[in-house]
Amino acid sequence: MTDHQTSLPPGRLYSACDPGDFPFQTTAELADIGIAVGQERALDALRFGLGMGRSGFNLFALGPPGAGKATVVREVVAREAEHRPVPDDWCYVHNFAEPSKPKTLRLPPGLGRRFAEDVARTLEELVGAIPAAFEGEEYRARAEEIEEEAKERESHAIEELRREAARQHIALIETPTGFAFAPIDPKDEVLSPDRFHQLPERQQQEIQEHVAQLHQQLTKLMRQFPAWRREAKHKLKALNREIAGFAIGHPMAELRADYAAVEPVAAHLDLMRRELIDHADDFFSKAEGSGGMAAALLGQGQRVNPWQRYAVNLLVDHDGESSAPIVCENLPTQANLIGRVEYQALMGALVTDFTMIKAGALHRANGGYLILDARKLLMQPYAWDSLKRTLETGEVRIEPLERTLGFLSTATLEPEPIPLDIKVILTGDRALYYWLSLYDPEFRELFKVAADFEETMDRDADGHALYARLIGSLARRNGLKPLDRDAVIRVVEWSARRVEDSEKLSTHWRGLDDLLKEADYWAGQQGRALIVREDVQTAIDQQIRRSDRIRERIYEAIRRKTIFIDTEGGVVGQINGLSVISLNGFAFGQPARITATTRLGAGKVVDIERETALGGALHSKGVMILSSFLAARYAPGQPLALAASLVFEQSYGLVDGDSASLAELCALLSALAELPIQQRFAVTGSVNQQGRVQPIGGVNEKVEGFFDICRESGLSGQQGVIIPAANIKRLMLRRDVVAAVAAGRFQVHAVSSVDQALALLMGMEAGARDAAGQFPADSVNGRVERRLLEWADIRRRLAQSEPSEKSEGRDGHG
Repeated sequence: MTDHQTSLPPGRLYSACDPGDFPFQTTAELADIGIAVGQERALDALRFGLGMGRSGFNLFALGPPGAGKATVVREVVAREAEHRPVPDDWCYVHNFAEPSKPKTLRLPPGLGRRFAEDVARTLEELVGAIPAAFEGEEYRARAEEIEEEAKERESHAIEELRREAARQHIALIETPTGFAFAPIDPKDEVLSPDRFHQLPERQQQEIQEHVAQLHQQLTKLMRQFPAWRREAKHKLKALNREIAGFAIGHPMAELRADYAAVEPVAAHLDLMRRELIDHADDFFSKAEGSGGMAAALLGQGQRVNPWQRYAVNLLVDHDGESSAPIVCENLPTQANLIGRVEYQALMGALVTDFTMIKAGALHRANGGYLILDARKLLMQPYAWDSLKRTLETGEVRIEPLERTLGFLSTATLEPEPIPLDIKVILTGDRALYYWLSLYDPEFRELFKVAADFEETMDRDADGHALYARLIGSLARRNGLKPLDRDAVIRVVEWSARRVEDSEKLSTHWRGLDDLLKEADYWAGQQGRALIVREDVQTAIDQQIRRSDRIRERIYEAIRRKTIFIDTEGGVVGQINGLSVISLNGFAFGQPARITATTRLGAGKVVDIERETALGGALHSKGVMILSSFLAARYAPGQPLALAASLVFEQSYGLVDGDSASLAELCALLSALAELPIQQRFAVTGSVNQQGRVQPIGGVNEKVEGFFDICRESGLSGQQGVIIPAANIKRLMLRRDVVAAVAAGRFQVHAVSSVDQALALLMGMEAGARDAAGQFPADSVNGRVERRLLEWADIRRRLAQSEPSEKSEGRDGHG
């Protein structure tokens, strides 16, 4: 096969756009379009998942980073949210029965804020109204009446007992420690002990009996006093409740009337009214020190916001919203997802109450949609487990992480859980999705819908039209200058090059967005009102310039002969291979010298890269495939009497991939046939066991890499690159390479078999088997087969001579 038969013309090296596909002058003429261009499969999955109301049908949007997954998801979700109602508001209120377990209240959207404000306004009114009611004259008079009545009752009982004692000539005397009885004479003077002992014994005994009876009556009376005082207190408490009810009644009645239609709220207000009446003293902190009777009778000391337990903690507020909520949580910690209970330091202790309960993303998105980055979610401790548990139970339960881990032993709040109605959408790359599917059995039960984003879209007339509209939309969205038609064409061609396919366009919107912004900058530097082709090309060149330091150093080393690469002459067992280095998104081709040595052996091909642990699994697979090819083609009926070694010269890092297997096979065949390989060529491609050349990646960078090296040493017109024919559709080479090929100063050849590559590299036909199954003797294949047959014969003769030598050795010894 001649060079002409495999040589590619310039038209096949770069697929330019047809200007007729772009019937406009600037992108300002084009209508806007969403960025979900070419993502029909993903869009269908998103619509299905968002519309499916069954549990477990949450979504995972998977695709490469920069494909615009999050943006597309937000756009689709926003459209779906418009057709869903605004969810209810949620509040936490004090649980009067169990203070450690705050209760939830569910209110229609927008009513939660009004309710919280109305309660706050009512409490503010009661802060003044309740103390004022207890400071009134009516309350003072009635309270004094109760007190006087209680005192008069006790005094009357004592006086009655005193009169009865007097009738018996005994006086009731009040002492600092209580009461005492003493005998008196007819003049009501208390008898001294001496006078008492002078009385007749019988009279003394009668007096003592009377005193004992009076003591019993006094004791009985004193036992009744506490009950009378409790009765007075009960009356006073009933009075307090009456006055408090009077002060509270009207404001609370108005408040309840406003929310009578919301039964849970009305029930809570009824409980709140009873608690306010029972604990009216909570409102005397501001009146303390005024000297009023209410403060004296009911005041229990200063409290910090004692009426705070009657307040309303508005957890989720949808006031003013018109559709279902969409929440994107960028820091999905456990607390940010399920909410938290905050604490306040007070006199060396941490205190909390229901007003310090804070909502999480699940609360805010309840009734709508929650969008999370899967990688960020998995990086937060226990956030993934908490999300799964919440979705499984269908309720949001606020539980401190310390309690989950068993580190919290002190009492804390246990807020009532909130029912959950939500659609969760995770975004992430494919590896993460498949990793979760494989290792987390709960993942597939909770995220049943996968929205798989394409990395490419078809490049045809319709694709060009959509892409042009997309470019215009992105420019307007970012406030950039419009692009003219030639600039759009250059961007489209750049996009095809980006995906290494002349028939596809990239859907990596982040890269496209960055390119347009940079082109806009360079257009501004030139004072242009439009972005032209030159600005786009400058942006592309500058992106490369900022990233190509390593490439320049490698090419400099080749130019200075520090790294050995020949571009002319012929060498046996030596070939120029091509590899690709990718650093931070910038890829470039690097020629590499591959050498092969052969000798008589037992059929083993040694991969030096693998033996030194510098070769990856794919590279080792390629070497094993070419070993199988050798045995199948040249030694099908006998052992392969070959020992060979292959190596990437001056390679000090990991070598992986099978794209060098074609070059390695050609180098090995060159060493066996003792035919030189023309160093003016560089080769890339992988082979299978039948000798077919298979496509590889990075073909554009590889061709350009060898072109750059040849240009440094001077293009002779004979140098070129051999690539797989299957890679022709992936060619989008630089314009300078295409121009060099058009001028006859560089060549690009496409081959589909090893034999085609051998013919190019060695300047002679590889040779095909004739009717007798023999290769032509002076062909490449014929030389290889002859060499292997010679070695096989030598091995056979050596094997036959070994038994006789061993026998002679035994005879001589005997």
